[in-house]
Amino acid sequence: QVHLVESGGGLVPPGGSLRLSCTVSVSIWTMRALRWFRQAPGQERDYVARIAMFSASTDYADSVKGRFTISRDDAKNTVYLQMNNLKPEDTAVYYCHADSSDGEFWGQGTQVTVSS
Repeated sequence: QVHLVESGGGLVPPGGSLRLSCTVSVSIWTMRALRWFRQAPGQERDYVARIAMFSASTDYADSVKGRFTISRDDAKNTVYLQMNNLKPEDTAVYYCHADSSDGEFWGQGTQVTVSS
Protein backbone atom coordinates (compact mmCIF):
# COMPACT_ATOMS: atom_id res chain seq x y z
CA GLN A 1 0.00 0.00 0.00
CA VAL A 2 1.28 3.42 -0.97
CA HIS A 3 0.93 6.28 1.50
CA LEU A 4 1.45 9.98 0.86
CA VAL A 5 1.93 12.39 3.77
CA GLU A 6 1.80 16.15 3.24
CA SER A 7 3.19 18.77 5.58
CA GLY A 8 4.13 22.44 5.61
CA GLY A 9 0.75 24.12 5.51
CA GLY A 10 -0.18 27.01 7.75
CA LEU A 11 -1.33 30.62 8.03
CA VAL A 12 0.61 33.19 6.03
CA PRO A 13 -0.09 36.85 5.13
CA PRO A 14 -0.62 37.92 1.52
CA GLY A 15 2.71 38.10 -0.28
CA GLY A 16 4.23 35.47 1.96
CA SER A 17 5.73 32.09 1.14
CA LEU A 18 5.28 28.47 2.18
CA ARG A 19 6.89 25.21 1.14
CA LEU A 20 4.73 22.10 1.15
CA SER A 21 6.25 18.64 1.33
CA CYS A 22 4.80 15.28 0.35
CA THR A 23 6.65 12.14 1.37
CA VAL A 24 5.82 8.89 -0.40
CA SER A 25 6.09 5.56 1.42
CA VAL A 26 7.71 3.85 -1.58
CA SER A 27 10.33 4.89 -4.09
CA ILE A 28 8.96 7.73 -6.16
CA TRP A 29 10.61 6.09 -9.15
CA THR A 30 7.73 3.58 -9.09
CA MET A 31 5.47 6.51 -9.99
CA ARG A 32 4.86 8.04 -13.40
CA ALA A 33 4.17 11.53 -12.12
CA LEU A 34 3.60 13.45 -8.93
CA ARG A 35 1.04 16.24 -8.71
CA TRP A 36 -0.38 18.83 -6.36
CA PHE A 37 -4.07 19.67 -6.28
CA ARG A 38 -6.02 22.05 -4.05
CA GLN A 39 -9.59 22.38 -2.88
CA ALA A 40 -11.12 25.55 -1.49
CA PRO A 41 -14.28 25.39 0.64
CA GLY A 42 -17.33 24.69 -1.49
CA GLN A 43 -15.19 24.26 -4.60
CA GLU A 44 -14.03 21.32 -6.69
CA ARG A 45 -10.52 19.95 -6.34
CA ASP A 46 -8.31 21.75 -8.86
CA TYR A 47 -5.02 20.84 -10.45
CA VAL A 48 -2.02 22.94 -9.37
CA ALA A 49 1.22 21.42 -10.65
CA ARG A 50 2.87 18.25 -11.96
CA ILE A 51 6.36 16.83 -12.20
CA ALA A 52 7.04 13.81 -14.37
CA MET A 53 9.45 11.22 -13.07
CA PHE A 54 11.52 10.23 -16.10
CA SER A 55 11.55 13.48 -18.04
CA ALA A 56 11.44 15.71 -14.94
CA SER A 57 9.22 18.04 -16.95
CA THR A 58 6.95 20.32 -14.97
CA ASP A 59 3.59 21.88 -15.63
CA TYR A 60 1.48 24.44 -13.76
CA ALA A 61 -2.04 25.76 -13.65
CA ASP A 62 -2.23 29.25 -15.12
CA SER A 63 -3.29 30.66 -11.75
CA VAL A 64 0.04 29.73 -10.11
CA LYS A 65 2.56 30.08 -12.96
CA GLY A 66 5.50 32.22 -11.98
CA ARG A 67 4.67 31.95 -8.26
CA PHE A 68 4.76 28.21 -7.47
CA THR A 69 7.55 25.73 -8.16
CA ILE A 70 7.29 21.94 -7.96
CA SER A 71 10.41 19.92 -7.32
CA ARG A 72 11.46 16.56 -5.92
CA ASP A 73 14.17 14.90 -3.84
CA ASP A 74 14.57 11.34 -5.05
CA ALA A 75 16.69 10.28 -2.09
CA LYS A 76 13.95 11.37 0.31
CA ASN A 77 11.02 10.16 -1.85
CA THR A 78 9.60 13.62 -1.42
CA VAL A 79 7.96 16.15 -3.72
CA TYR A 80 7.80 19.83 -2.80
CA LEU A 81 5.65 22.79 -3.72
CA GLN A 82 7.34 26.13 -3.13
CA MET A 83 4.68 28.82 -3.04
CA ASN A 84 5.70 32.47 -3.27
CA ASN A 85 3.72 35.70 -3.42
CA LEU A 86 0.72 33.96 -1.93
CA LYS A 87 -2.72 35.47 -2.43
CA PRO A 88 -5.95 35.05 -0.44
CA GLU A 89 -7.36 33.05 -3.35
CA ASP A 90 -4.64 30.45 -2.79
CA THR A 91 -6.38 29.48 0.46
CA ALA A 92 -7.29 25.79 0.22
CA VAL A 93 -6.47 22.30 1.35
CA TYR A 94 -3.52 21.14 -0.73
CA TYR A 95 -3.33 17.48 -1.73
CA CYS A 96 -0.47 15.43 -3.08
CA HIS A 97 -1.25 12.87 -5.81
CA ALA A 98 0.80 10.08 -7.33
CA ASP A 99 -0.01 7.73 -10.15
CA SER A 100 1.61 4.49 -11.18
CA SER A 101 0.74 1.43 -13.21
CA ASP A 102 -0.85 0.07 -10.00
CA GLY A 103 -3.23 2.97 -9.51
CA GLU A 104 -3.60 6.47 -8.12
CA PHE A 105 -2.83 7.60 -4.59
CA TRP A 106 -3.75 10.67 -2.54
CA GLY A 107 -2.46 12.23 0.63
CA GLN A 108 -4.70 13.47 3.43
CA GLY A 109 -4.15 17.14 2.61
CA THR A 110 -2.61 20.13 4.36
CA GLN A 111 -4.39 23.43 4.99
CA VAL A 112 -2.98 26.65 3.56
CA THR A 113 -4.60 29.89 4.66
CA VAL A 114 -3.55 33.24 3.22
CA SER A 115 -4.90 36.08 5.30
CA SER A 116 -3.80 39.25 7.02
